[in-house]
Amino acid sequence: MNFDVKKVKIIVTVPIPNSEKVRNAICEEGAGIIGNYTYCTISTKSKGTFKPSDNANPYIGESNKLEVVEEEKIEARCDINIVKKVLKRLREVHPYEEPGIDIIPLIDEEDL
Repeated sequence: MNFDVKKVKIIVTVPIPNSEKVRNAICEEGAGIIGNYTYCTISTKSKGTFKPSDNANPYIGESNKLEVVEEEKIEARCDINIVKKVLKRLREVHPYEEPGIDIIPLIDEEDL
């Protein structure tokens, strides 16, 4: 079975105080459209852990110290043709030096 990927799901975690800024930025660039609806996202509260190295410039925390941060995981669908533009904007507004971003290809129901 061959699949022509036309949409992906972008998933990113962000500190809760920064979540609306990130959500608005990706939706303003065109992510989060489902049919006649825009700004379609889903969020889950989560805890993120990380330990910055000596070479890191952390937004939160200190080098070589394990951090636990309350975060929001934001998920949004995105047309494959604008993914790079959306990711560029996401990185511009995200506070982390290295945001964890997942990109998952979506299969159209018609292709099944």
